[in-house]
Amino acid sequence: MATHADVLARYRAFLVDVDGVLTRGNEALPGAAAGLAALRQRGRTLVLTNNSTRSRDELARHLRDLGFGVGPDDVVGSAFLAARYLTMHCGPSAVWVLGEEGIRGEMAAAGHRVAEDPREAAWVVVGMDRHLTYEKLSHALEALVRGARVLATNEDATFPTAAGLVPGAGALVGALRGMGYPPDVVVGKPSPVGFEVALDVCGVQPEGALMIGDRLETDVAGANAAGIDSALVLTGVCTDEDARKSETRPRWLAASLAELSAGCAVALPGPLQ
Repeated sequence: MATHADVLARYRAFLVDVDGVLTRGNEALPGAAAGLAALRQRGRTLVLTNNSTRSRDELARHLRDLGFGVGPDDVVGSAFLAARYLTMHCGPSAVWVLGEEGIRGEMAAAGHRVAEDPREAAWVVVGMDRHLTYEKLSHALEALVRGARVLATNEDATFPTAAGLVPGAGALVGALRGMGYPPDVVVGKPSPVGFEVALDVCGVQPEGALMIGDRLETDVAGANAAGIDSALVLTGVCTDEDARKSETRPRWLAASLAELSAGCAVALPGPLQ
């Protein structure tokens, strides 16, 4: 078992996932608030989430209500990443949203126009939508047939809730792909876009950061590809067996964020991919 200094002393910044690490559904995981506070005493701590259903303001407010001491500047969500990507690469754009209010809020805040008619959209921005209908998919298809491109906030297949897993944004991306329109751009983990933004916000190089998440295919794979150490916690989607069998290997394995912040983590041998 690694010591506290072994696990945390080498890092100047911590990138922390939300769903499955800090929360499950609308509930804080046991010890997660104290664990996040302990990380903040050690270095810059940034919430980095693929959740697109809330804007940064909304997510920060939600986390504060659950006992986490964060503000909007401490949060980077995939809706914000999508808006930032369009600003940097395309300028103000007309978008059709296949998703929830978090995307609409971030698009408007960044100066993009949420189109009232799908035929006006240059981009279909897709994320998780818990109120998906056939009509919404039809409107998105209408935009795509007329030349709009697909910007995916993320491709998470599932989303953890207190009642179990539910379909994630990847289910909607899959529907568009099934109609012949795969995403032109994906900004959420494991895309390098999210990690580049997070490192820039924290002001650190990759070797100075630790990504803490619950998914091998997003949190760990993306961090490893970006040259960032990763820690997998077992309070979300992946299990101990998943981590030990996978070729996508985290640097550290811990039961929870609370355990990790207390130094209770195992260093996993083997190649990082």
